Amino acid sequence: MGFISEFREFINKGNVVDLAVAVILGGAFQKIIDSLVNDMIMPVIATIGDMENIEELKFGPFTYGKFIAASINFLLIALVLFFMIKIMNRTRERIKK
Repeated sequence: MGFISEFREFINKGNVVDLAVAVILGGAFQKIIDSLVNDMIMPVIATIGDMENIEELKFGPFTYGKFIAASINFLLIALVLFFMIKIMNRTRERIKK
């Protein structure tokens, strides 16, 4: 079996294609979450805290506002994935019954 045919077989495996689709969708989903956090959630937090931009929060030389924004991004993505997996598991259970 030549290199080209082995490579073609590898690429055509379902899990490789599924992974590629997941990575592309994940990148697009990240942009949505970034916009939600930066354009909607952070301005509310900044208004409540009487700040202009939360990402510019500093303590001496340390800019920790960006860390807060990235942490909120992570938590939102984790929350959405949690609910998506929970829904998928419930659907699988219903199909099995």
